[in-house]
Amino acid sequence: MRRRLINSTLAVVLVVIAVFGVSLVIVETRTITSSAQERVDSEAVRLVSIVDSRLLGDDKITPGILRDQVGTNRYALIKIPDRAAIEVGEKPSGDVIAAVEHGEQGETVTVQEPRSTVTREVGRTLLMIGAVAALAVLAAVLLAVRQANRLASPLTDLAETAERLGSGDPRPRHKRYGVPELDRVADVLDSSADRIGRMLTAERRLAADASHQLRTPLTALSMRLEEITLTDDPDTVKEEATIALTQVERLTDVVERLLTNSRDPRTGSAVSFDLDEVVKQQLAEWRPAYRSAGRAIVSSGKQHLKAVGTPGAVAQVLAALIENSLMHGGGTVALRTRVTGNQVVIEVTDEGPGVPSDLGARIFERTISGRNSTGIGLAVARDLAEADGGRLEMLQTQPPVFGLFLSRTSLKAPGNHDLVVEPPPTVR
Repeated sequence: MRRRLINSTLAVVLVVIAVFGVSLVIVETRTITSSAQERVDSEAVRLVSIVDSRLLGDDKITPGILRDQVGTNRYALIKIPDRAAIEVGEKPSGDVIAAVEHGEQGETVTVQEPRSTVTREVGRTLLMIGAVAALAVLAAVLLAVRQANRLASPLTDLAETAERLGSGDPRPRHKRYGVPELDRVADVLDSSADRIGRMLTAERRLAADASHQLRTPLTALSMRLEEITLTDDPDTVKEEATIALTQVERLTDVVERLLTNSRDPRTGSAVSFDLDEVVKQQLAEWRPAYRSAGRAIVSSGKQHLKAVGTPGAVAQVLAALIENSLMHGGGTVALRTRVTGNQVVIEVTDEGPGVPSDLGARIFERTISGRNSTGIGLAVARDLAEADGGRLEMLQTQPPVFGLFLSRTSLKAPGNHDLVVEPPPTVR
C-alpha cells in the first residue's frame, strides 16, 4: 500500500509537471523570441529616426557616430542614396533575427541579431523550469512518503491490534492517528477489546467463584454420604439421606445463583423469608465440620425475624463467613441476629486473633487473604449480598466481627435473646 500511494502521488505530480511544463516552455520560447524581435525592430526605428534627423541637418553620418546607438552583439547596415553604405558592428553568421526600416530621405536601415542569443536565453529559462520541476518532484516524493507512512503505519498498528485480540490479548491501545476514518476503526477495536476483556474476566471469575462456592456443599455432601456408609441404622441412614438431599438442593441453588450472577449481577430474586430457617440450616450443615475441628458453633439474638433477600444467596454468604472462621479463626463461632432501624443484621464472630491491621481495609478484595487461601470467598460473599440489595461489612477486626445487613420486614413474635449453644464437640 505504501508503494502504491507513493507511485500514484508521483504519477499525478509528473503528469501535472509534464502538461504545465511543456506549455510553459512553449509560451516562454515564443515570448523570448517575440521580445528579441521587438528589440531589433525598436532599434531599427530608432536608427532610422537618427539618420533622418542628421540628413535633414546636413550632419555627418559615420559608423563612429552610430556605434553607440547599436546594441551589443547587433549588426546595423545603413544604406543612403548616392552614398556609401555604413556598417556598424560585426555581421553575424548563421540564422539571425533582422528588422528593416525605410526613412523619409530614402535611406534603409537593417538591424540584425544572432539567433543564438535567443537560444541561450531559452536555454536558461528551460534550466530554471527544470530546476523548479525537480524541486516539485522532490517535494512530491517527500510528501508522498510522509502521507503513505501516515496512512500505512496506522493500518499496520490496527492490524496488530486485531491480531492481539484474536490471540487473546484484549488490552485496548487507546491510540489515535488524526485521521477520522482510522480513528473510528481504532475506537471500534478498543470497544471490542473492552467487551472481550470483560467477557474473559467474567468467565475467569465464574470459574474461580464456582470452584470456591461448590467446594463447601460438595464437602458437606461427602460427609453425609460418609455417615451413611458408616452406619447400619435405618433411621440414621434416612436422616442423613434427607440432609444429603438438602445439600444437593443447595448445590443446585449455588450453581443457578452463580450462573445468574455471571449473566447479570444486578438480577435478583429477593423475597421475604424467615431468617431463623437459614440460620438453623447453616448450624446443622456446619456442625459436623466444627465437631471434627474440636470447636463449637452457636447462635443468639432476636428470633422470628423476617428479612428481604434470596434465601440461597443469604445462606451462601453465611456459609462463606462460617467457613472463613473455621479456616482462619479460633474458638467458638457465634451467629447473632439483631435489628437496627429498618434492617436486620446477622453478625458472625469467633474467638480467633482477628484480621491483621494491614488487611482490614482490603479484606473483601479478591486474592486478598490472611493465609494461603484463594482470597475469593469474602469477595463473592459481598457480591452476593449486594446483588440482593444488602451489604456485607467487617464491623470489628479483633476479635473479628462480620455483619450482613438485609432489609427488614415485620416481626412474627417478640424477640428472644436466649443463647442457643450447640452441644460440646466430641472427638471421634
